[in-house]
Amino acid sequence: MPKDAVAQRFADNLNRAREQAGLTQEALAQAAEIHRTQIGELLRGKQLPRLDTLLKLAGALNVEPAALLDGLSFEPSAPGKFKVAKAKKR
Repeated sequence: MPKDAVAQRFADNLNRAREQAGLTQEALAQAAEIHRTQIGELLRGKQLPRLDTLLKLAGALNVEPAALLDGLSFEPSAPGKFKVAKAKKR
């Protein structure tokens, strides 16, 4: 699976968690102590977070980090192959 699909799935998970938390992009940026332009990039699937950023986002959203990785996995038997599950219905 291409990296773009992984970034988009992360973005979908992040958007869902942000909406459930009732936070604007600006409020999420402030709570997570991340620049608002980076939040925008993450929410549009243009960027993947570093580990520390993932933890900041999860903390600001009051979710487990795994919630932001829902539906993503890696198959070591197929080098470099990420697996993206179908999105859950909201």
